[in-house]
Amino acid sequence: MALGSTMAPYELRFDAGRICLDLLATTHPEERLDAPEPLRAWIVRSGLVPAATPLAHVDSGWLVGFRELRGQIGQLVRRSSGSDGRPYDLALARVNDLARAAPPAPRAVRDEDGVLVRQLDGTPGCDALLAVIARDVVELLTDPVARASLRECEGDNCPIVYLDTSRGRRRRWCSSEVCGNRERVARHRRRAALARA
Repeated sequence: MALGSTMAPYELRFDAGRICLDLLATTHPEERLDAPEPLRAWIVRSGLVPAATPLAHVDSGWLVGFRELRGQIGQLVRRSSGSDGRPYDLALARVNDLARAAPPAPRAVRDEDGVLVRQLDGTPGCDALLAVIARDVVELLTDPVARASLRECEGDNCPIVYLDTSRGRRRRWCSSEVCGNRERVARHRRRAALARA
């Protein structure tokens, strides 16, 4: 993506380090899950389902479920519980409830070349896919090392939360290519402006 260009409506990012954080990133810089088609693309590209999985049954009702879970993830990873803790506790209860559903069952099958590939045992339902993401949230929140690695991007107006697995845990941006590049260009422009002054 060229500097200064805007992201295409269906351009999705998967650089936050966890599937639950990648779902959270679908709100920036604008709503990405605004119709069933981008949600289908996100489900496939996130690895929730193998690429050839039929998803024609994904409709606007699925958008509601995925967006609600995304909001709960935001409350949990940003610790926006307020003074009484109720929003945090309600989000945690909902995530725990979603995690109870059975995730899609994978199978190893041979493709036309005889190579073993992953396939789901039947058409995945919304609750089953939400369960996979909710379980990822539970794993993240209950793993002290992963939880300590949560960071919010230092880029201007970037709310993306990511898992910092860099050496020395000094990563500053959700993406060096996106926010990091913007910061480097802005720093260069500031230095050039000072030199001209």
